[in-house]
Amino acid sequence: MLPTAKPDPTAPREIKLFWEDFLVGHVREFSGLTVQRDDIVDFASRYDPQPFHLDEAAARKTPFGGLVASGWHTCALAMRMMCDGYLHEAASLGSPGVDNLRWAAPVRPGDTLRLRLTVLAARPMKSKPDIGLVESHWEVFNQNDQQVLEMTGWGMFRRRPAGM
Repeated sequence: MLPTAKPDPTAPREIKLFWEDFLVGHVREFSGLTVQRDDIVDFASRYDPQPFHLDEAAARKTPFGGLVASGWHTCALAMRMMCDGYLHEAASLGSPGVDNLRWAAPVRPGDTLRLRLTVLAARPMKSKPDIGLVESHWEVFNQNDQQVLEMTGWGMFRRRPAGM
């Protein structure tokens, strides 16, 4: 279930995490999203209108054997866990991209997801020394510890100002 209160993106926020806080090998875990049937159908109807995401009867006739979330929906849920878990407190400047993405297993109504983030690499940007790059490996698991998503990508973070 997604949180109903949305943080105000224009409100001042305390930055607690800078590029220097992302040490290679560090693992963070985030949990707490239960996927609802209506959310699966709503997302699919707007962005990925395939029958196995929209209609339970049609989905039963597919290899999935029932309604499943779009992989893109799973990515969006992972992003939400990241924002709630730490990005809202980080000096995040977005991402230059994702290198690998794999949907390992379907996400079904009622699944509760958790995310594990492992820092693979961290380096300052050559062209902008006040920004650092962090390469991370994301893994999303369901309540049965089955991996449902795996992704490797990069984030950009402001470096800690001198004196902080």
